Amino acid sequence: MPIRLLALDLDGTLLNPRGQLSERNRQAIAEARQCGVRVALVTGRRFRDARPLALELGLDVPLISHNGALTKHASTLETVAVLPLPLTAAQTALRVGQDFGADALVSDDHEGLGVLVYDHVSGDNPSLRRYIAWARRLHGDEEGARAVREVPSLAAYLDHEPVHIAFSGSCVQMSELATILQTELGGTVKLLSTMYPLTDFALLDIIHPQASKGVGVAAAAAELGIERAEVMAMGDNFNDLEMLEYAGIGVVMGNADAALRERKDFYTTASNAEDGVALAVEKFILEVRERIVS
Repeated sequence: MPIRLLALDLDGTLLNPRGQLSERNRQAIAEARQCGVRVALVTGRRFRDARPLALELGLDVPLISHNGALTKHASTLETVAVLPLPLTAAQTALRVGQDFGADALVSDDHEGLGVLVYDHVSGDNPSLRRYIAWARRLHGDEEGARAVREVPSLAAYLDHEPVHIAFSGSCVQMSELATILQTELGGTVKLLSTMYPLTDFALLDIIHPQASKGVGVAAAAAELGIERAEVMAMGDNFNDLEMLEYAGIGVVMGNADAALRERKDFYTTASNAEDGVALAVEKFILEVRERIVS
């Protein structure tokens, strides 16, 4: 079956190592859309941080953000689906993580553009400090102040269900914290790890137990009347696994962890520094369409 829905992770996949969209990837997406393929951005990023790219590309499929916990239309801000993190689980996760010594981020405001809230950044976590600065710069001075907020205490702030909670640190630290959180919280939450071994930086996202990128893509496909076999998904990390497994064609980036690249049921393309997205789109969508037409 020809591909009718293309689901794309952002960081490490569609975007190059500098966080930019290459001209070849942009052109491949445009040509796929000209063939009638619908394109969905599916990301662990906050909705607010992924929205500018969705608007730039003019995509009409709702943006699947927060690892599937929030799906919204980029242009109208209409919420399609939201699975907030249950309050008791969120409060427990925050306490356990902070007792461990990890820096916490709370993603909030699913009805609006979204806000990132924090109360502390450790001196040995420069990556998080850079991320917070980037999140502010992305939206400009005035909007950036609304996009990212520092509060005196997250424990005092967290009196309602957030979209999700994240911790960051070294790969070893976050692996240890994931084990502790899994023991404490069990099936009341879903833990998703995003590892970057080359920079020894890891994100640990805590979301609603039923949320995932795979669930988000499946819902988008159902709304569009598209069968599973007609979906191609592309990703580079473990938080992409469920959507890669859901898709008729799961494509793993050349820069992905070996455990993903070695999966026989996934196709491995070039890295995000080598326009791996464009190469896969050309192979599985554009060349197939050309053969059908001819």
